[in-house]
Amino acid sequence: MSTVTTQQAVNARRAVSYFFILLGTVSGVWAARIPAVKNSLALTDGQLSYGLLAAAAGLVTGMRFAGRLTDHLGSTRVIVPAGIGTALAVIPAGYAPDLTVLCVVLFLYGVVNASLDVSMNAHGVEVERAYGRPIMSSFHGMFSIGGLIGAAIGGLFALLGLGAGTTLAATAVPLVLLSLYAGRHLLPAAAPAHASGGGTGRAPWTGWIVLMGVVAFAGLVGEGAAVDWTSVYLFEDLRASETVAALGFAVFSTAMTAGRFAGDRLALRHGPVRLVRVSGLVAALGLGAALLVGTVPVAIAGFALFGLGLATIVPQVFSAAGNHDPARAGQAIAQVATVGYAGLLAGPAIIGGVSELAGLPAALAIPVALAAFMAASAGALRPRPAA
Repeated sequence: MSTVTTQQAVNARRAVSYFFILLGTVSGVWAARIPAVKNSLALTDGQLSYGLLAAAAGLVTGMRFAGRLTDHLGSTRVIVPAGIGTALAVIPAGYAPDLTVLCVVLFLYGVVNASLDVSMNAHGVEVERAYGRPIMSSFHGMFSIGGLIGAAIGGLFALLGLGAGTTLAATAVPLVLLSLYAGRHLLPAAAPAHASGGGTGRAPWTGWIVLMGVVAFAGLVGEGAAVDWTSVYLFEDLRASETVAALGFAVFSTAMTAGRFAGDRLALRHGPVRLVRVSGLVAALGLGAALLVGTVPVAIAGFALFGLGLATIVPQVFSAAGNHDPARAGQAIAQVATVGYAGLLAGPAIIGGVSELAGLPAALAIPVALAAFMAASAGALRPRPAA
């Protein structure tokens, strides 16, 4: 990294931000058009869940090789084709003639999605290293911005009466061009591991990697719970109107996005350990207050604090994983992400299951406990040599 100029680092930071926006936009526009796909294929909720599970299976499968591919070829060589592939791979889902084809398409989309996710985070760590200061949180903030852009595009096309396939194809065209443009401004590609006479080898699943994965899991359980259950809690448990209940997730999402853009300055000033410790406590106190006080204004304020608290934790974990062993940064990020994303997938189901048994307030105490766990585990983010 010593050969990277200041201008190259600045350009690369902008380029990586574009890839985070790309992934967020694809995710957002697909999520917005899921109802249209469900309706066009006349799927039941259970049948739709098979397609969504296929996407999750593809994501986990892709993580298994995306890390090694990124370490072997270098993130610069992986990120552009992965970005183009992510923009294109989801298009057939809008034209799938039946559930079987939809499942196959979404599985492949998940695989390509994982390749972009790992490579852009790995390149982000390289750029952060070139900068010499924290910038990872702002990258994840760009993903949030992309999600909002995608949701807006999906909503607009739905309003115009255009189909899901048309929406996904129209969105893909500028994103492919964006990927090609951004790829020209990434950091210079290093020699592939096999060409340089070295080899990254398979990264072991160390106790530290597992712990980082569990911390990410805890944070993403909280995100998944906020997406699916904050509005339900306001509407059903606190008797808020539907309009007010919708504010629950909106406030959480806005606070999380703002927190991510503030996270880099906070990490520079206070360090990752103190930041994650305080962030976990803020998240726990915010959601805990929303549950204990049980009034609509306090709940909405609590969801805002919950979003602020969670905002910086996963970016700090990914940064720590990528810097733990720079030669195998891709594999470390993929390992942590594999465990972490299980929380995003399983979290809402866990909350729902516990809610059936003990009620939603009791179920939402799970993310409160996990936030406290993240605060307690913050010391593990201290820089340390690879094992």
